[in-house]
Amino acid sequence: MKDIVRRVGQRFMVGFEGLTASADVKALIRDFGVAHVVLFDRNVEGPEQLAELVRELQSTARGAGLATPLLIAVDQEGGRVARLKNPWTVWPAPRALGRTGDEEMARRMGAAVAAELAACGIRLEFAPVVDVDTNPDNPVIGDRSFGDDPDLVGRLAAAMIQALQEGGVAACAKHFPGHGDTDVDSHLDLPVLSHPRSRLEEVELPPFRRAIEAGVATVITSHVLFPELDEDLPASLSAPLTTGLLREELGFEGVVVTDDLEMKAVARRWSPAEIAVKAVHAGGDILAFGRDPDGQVAAMESLVRAVEAEEVAFSEMESAERRVRRLQERFLAGYRDPSPAEAREAAGRGEHRDLAERIAADSGLPV
Repeated sequence: MKDIVRRVGQRFMVGFEGLTASADVKALIRDFGVAHVVLFDRNVEGPEQLAELVRELQSTARGAGLATPLLIAVDQEGGRVARLKNPWTVWPAPRALGRTGDEEMARRMGAAVAAELAACGIRLEFAPVVDVDTNPDNPVIGDRSFGDDPDLVGRLAAAMIQALQEGGVAACAKHFPGHGDTDVDSHLDLPVLSHPRSRLEEVELPPFRRAIEAGVATVITSHVLFPELDEDLPASLSAPLTTGLLREELGFEGVVVTDDLEMKAVARRWSPAEIAVKAVHAGGDILAFGRDPDGQVAAMESLVRAVEAEEVAFSEMESAERRVRRLQERFLAGYRDPSPAEAREAAGRGEHRDLAERIAADSGLPV
């Protein structure tokens, strides 16, 4: 029983409240062996504080006997989605980089972001967005995308991915198979895209193919319904999309992370217990639950029961575990807890701020 609980815990990424490690997140690490944590604005005050928070989380993991350090993630896209603000480098929105079309600047930005994150002990960056922005009424993507040209998006994403990962931080292509043409925010409800497969091949999928060719370590699946491929379930819960399209057709061998499973696109329709099992059956490797401790526990307990009842096969668990282990071994090898002084020194280095200003100036858009 304990072994199953720990194996299930390895599949979850959780968020929590506060600038220090909450009692809830510590309990999830100790009791379930949760191996992945995502940080939000509510967890970040400054470099020294963030380094101390990461040290506290990692100390909890060591005390719980986890085999590897926690993989700690953050969204640091630039623009309106950036959890680390001043004194870290304030990056313009990805649209600004897209306006430049400059792959070398994308590489330099990826390297700079990796340096600032790694100094704080963060080894997974939920970027770049590889959605193609084809809908001016899209309420959630917009300037988070590099632009409306699939080739441009793919080129800049590939350059940024390679630089992030060379800097020791896993990159993430999101939101598979494409959130750029939606007119509904999946935080609030379920978007539906009724595009034929031919349209996906022309617009949405090419940047993901480029990201996979560039060796991207992780892909986030979206809470978007594509009736052409699955009439009932959004990509994050869909085996035809996650396993069939992403893994078998596009050949992605890395780790699949679900978008936050507390978002209303899915949470309005299914309970956390139902969502967790559906996400695993779809082919998700890491299940993200960003805030609610009761929902997090309910999701884990439901997956434990599903494994015990053989509703989830051990072979499914083992395949995902291998992929997650490879990710941990690659990006947590030689891990040491961050130094508050080094975290402060790395935040907002002059050359990084100069680059952010250069991107903004060349794009004609504000930082």
